[in-house]
Amino acid sequence: MQVRPRRNRQAVGAPPHKSNPDRVAILTGAITCEMMASFALLNPEMNRPMDIRKIDDNISVAPQITYADVANIARFGFKTLVANRPDQEEFGQPAMADIEAAALENGVNWIYMPVASGNITDADVDSFNTMIQDAEKPVLAFCRSGTRCTVLWALSAARYTPAEEIFTKARAAGYDISGLAPRIAHQSGNR
Repeated sequence: MQVRPRRNRQAVGAPPHKSNPDRVAILTGAITCEMMASFALLNPEMNRPMDIRKIDDNISVAPQITYADVANIARFGFKTLVANRPDQEEFGQPAMADIEAAALENGVNWIYMPVASGNITDADVDSFNTMIQDAEKPVLAFCRSGTRCTVLWALSAARYTPAEEIFTKARAAGYDISGLAPRIAHQSGNR
């Protein structure tokens, strides 16, 4: 049996196929930030407004952002971007490496501080507390919904802020963290 080389199939009379680097990259899964940013302009679902919620003058929180959002984040004046969501936590989630690259391209400091949802440890709170004290402000922290970032902030802030003020700020930002009252009371003992 003789094996013949496979030929590219082309419709009769069709112009010869020209390689489109964007098409090749999409088909091979090598999608770049620039390609996704241009795709977002065409895709109304991806070109949604960002949901940034201000906690105080030092920190705001947000649900998952995309690398296309980072230019606006820089334009809004944020100096540090903190990812509290582990990479690949959910299918279809933007890669943290892409968001990091966009942050650096836009002059925003990048901090990757992943925390497992529903499993915030005292060590996580310690790390967040150090970060929020040392980071160039204002800070925008993001996770899947913004709740994880708010909880980290609240537990950290409990060390130097009265509990009622923490609950008021979180509530004003749209987060009900009343279930954290015992843990906030425990953290206030670390003052």
